[in-house]
Amino acid sequence: MLVVDVFRLATRMFRTNRSRTILTILGISVGIGAILFLVSLGYGLQVFILNSITTSEALLSLDVTTGDLEGLKLDRDSINEINNMQGVEKVSPLYTMQAQMNIDDISSELVANFTNNEYFSLDGTVLEEGEFYTDEAGDKNKIIISSSALQLFNLSYEDVFEKQINFVLFLPSNDENEEIVRNSMTLDYSFEVVGIVEEDNSNYVYMPLSVIDEMEVDNFSQLKVKVDIEDNLDLVRNDIMEKGFTVSALSDIIEQANQIFKVIQIVLASFGIVALIVSAIGMFNTMTIALLERTQEIGIMKALGATSIDIWNMFLAESVIIGFLGGMGGIIIGMLGGEVFNYGVNMLAGALGGDKIDMFYTPIWFILLIMSFSTIVGFMTGFYPARRAARINCLEALRYK
Repeated sequence: MLVVDVFRLATRMFRTNRSRTILTILGISVGIGAILFLVSLGYGLQVFILNSITTSEALLSLDVTTGDLEGLKLDRDSINEINNMQGVEKVSPLYTMQAQMNIDDISSELVANFTNNEYFSLDGTVLEEGEFYTDEAGDKNKIIISSSALQLFNLSYEDVFEKQINFVLFLPSNDENEEIVRNSMTLDYSFEVVGIVEEDNSNYVYMPLSVIDEMEVDNFSQLKVKVDIEDNLDLVRNDIMEKGFTVSALSDIIEQANQIFKVIQIVLASFGIVALIVSAIGMFNTMTIALLERTQEIGIMKALGATSIDIWNMFLAESVIIGFLGGMGGIIIGMLGGEVFNYGVNMLAGALGGDKIDMFYTPIWFILLIMSFSTIVGFMTGFYPARRAARINCLEALRYK
């Protein structure tokens, strides 16, 4: 029997048993759609969260500190030494000290972080409002502040951009014999806020590194080290650790987060697989009923010269077509359901004053996998009925009622 004839006979079910066939395909579609919906939700949350906390440059960056070791310093010689290591593209230092910030008649202490513009991209810093300062001389009096620090002064995002801000820096003591010595230095010029970081738990500001140039600082708090390619992350990390420094990487946290999301996606997919199993049982029942209804037809086909392989191929083709169409329907149901759910959540978020987000993400490879999976389910479900149909005796089939 030609392939065209097998396909024509296999699709005859849409004419003879249209309602039952469509309901069977719909059942498979619901199971596949449930898997696509839940897994896409897991991928969407993963993409949203990871994109919110990092950038591509941050994934290639290492955090270098002295840890708890005394006598080890992140001075300019250490920076030059690290910068000359193989695989290192650039190094950005950070210096931290306590400071008093004054706005109008209100004063409060917070943490002052001094760094250059490159640090923000290496750290993956994202601004809620405004823009980053540059390393140009004209930006020496511009700062970035955390939203938590604004609450200390009861300022809104709009109001803070119009304020003139003054600072008193508390310099660390070089006298090791004294417990705490707070040498202060008042900066004789005002600053203005150009950016706001969304941070509810820490009070801090970022200030240009040029502000502390005249202090001759030579012991930085932290370094951001960017490598040229991902393959050099471990190489550079080991080289820096051999110098005694403590090294951590955002990529390690991202990898751990990805592992957690994989578990979440498997759990979500498991709920969808339950629906698919129920649908597959319904499909198996449909194919078995079709076998019983067409027993005499099979006997006539064999009497006219059809072989067991032809009968096998016809039944198997029917189940594969149902599985394939169920996969297509599942993709439509899953993606449409995701769009409707996402629209509803964003409408609710907008009404409550929240930000709109895209909660669903479906990789192309996963769509292809779903199509292949549904086709395989159709094949497996139709395997036993096709095997039974192929083994039917011609004379017994003609006498069957």
